[in-house]
Amino acid sequence: MSHKRIPKRKAAIAAGSVAALGAAALLLPNANASQSNGDDATPRTFKAGDVADVASQLAAQLGQSFAGSYYDAGKQQLIINVVGNDSNVVNRIEKAGAVANEVQNSTAELKDAARTLKADATIPGTAWAVDPKTNEIRVTADSTVTGGKWDTLESTVKGLGSKVATIKKSAGTFKTFVDGGDAIFGGGARCSLGFNVTAGDGSPAFLTAGHCGVAAAQWSDSQDGAPIATVDQATFPGDGDFALVKYDDPNTQANSVVNVGNGQSVEITQAADATVGQQVLRMGSTTGLNDGNVTGLDATVNYPEGTVTGLIQTDVCAEPGDSGGSLFTQDGTAIGLTSGGSGDCTSGGETFFQPVTTALQAVGATLGAGGAGAGAGAGDAGAGDAGAGDAGAGTVDPSAGAGDQAGAGDEAGGAADQSGTGTDDGSGLVSSQP
Repeated sequence: MSHKRIPKRKAAIAAGSVAALGAAALLLPNANASQSNGDDATPRTFKAGDVADVASQLAAQLGQSFAGSYYDAGKQQLIINVVGNDSNVVNRIEKAGAVANEVQNSTAELKDAARTLKADATIPGTAWAVDPKTNEIRVTADSTVTGGKWDTLESTVKGLGSKVATIKKSAGTFKTFVDGGDAIFGGGARCSLGFNVTAGDGSPAFLTAGHCGVAAAQWSDSQDGAPIATVDQATFPGDGDFALVKYDDPNTQANSVVNVGNGQSVEITQAADATVGQQVLRMGSTTGLNDGNVTGLDATVNYPEGTVTGLIQTDVCAEPGDSGGSLFTQDGTAIGLTSGGSGDCTSGGETFFQPVTTALQAVGATLGAGGAGAGAGAGDAGAGDAGAGDAGAGTVDPSAGAGDQAGAGDEAGGAADQSGTGTDDGSGLVSSQP
């Protein structure tokens, strides 16, 4: 008998609409499409989802002059950091409708600084990411980094030079968010489902956190329930925190939506890279729906289990059980999978996410019914052409092997409706109600 992962209640939220979700109205209207008054020197207004594509094109055109970019949500403008005051570079940026911002550190210098941190200060409880708003590397140390470890970190940062990196202390402890809410269950762990996808062989599957995948080979949609999916491949620690888990019943119908509570869901139509300054939403089985902003990219996090690279850093809160949950935008763009961080949804903290585009490319999967190429838009994210356009997420592959698992179990972030009955939370993911 096939499992149909179809939400009980499908009140799809149209892109750009306003909806009150729980205690806060988190899905805000999108900005209007990019506009210009015809004057190339006048900055255009951009949708948050469009800036990554424009920034990617400018980065390719500007070469070594390009030093990062970010989105000014208040003004709806794309800011391009440049080294030097080459008028040709500035003109090219302005012609694209963006704003040129002269900075001190080049991309190459910041990458060199990150390599030094990796070589000399890979200490459990530390993390770092480039902050294009300050043109520095933001280094964070949790409460376990004390004594000699703190001294090593501090001296390494100082050795990078003036205005290259800053250190911030976090009151919490960096950890993966396994444990906690209702979503998917395996090996005594509980995680959240991220996004339903179609595997490379055409079978239905879902993405979740890699550290969940290494925790168990098989996953259920209810505590102590029979397994419904098996880990096919996973990565954790190392170059990411993601896992592809295939449904055991190849006839499973998994919707490409995220359940946001109160009987409402957001259809996921594409995947895109994150942009610093972008507003995002996170859904997890422990804490439900929360919003915040992207604060850093290509983050390195030194968890107790090992170092993970290439993550998105945000100020969105999360707690144990939210692992693997969905990070997305109000217009239905998949951005990330919850990895870990410090703090909670009372005190706040830093939270890190696996980019969806990278995960899709790595496992060879596509969002939705599999129309677009795996991880499409991974490089030019932001435009939202990423691979998945159709809801009705792929078909799962029962034969998925647990062999490579490295992390399959983070909670089904958008799927929180998992009551143990196998119903989709509306995220197309199998998950349970928080």
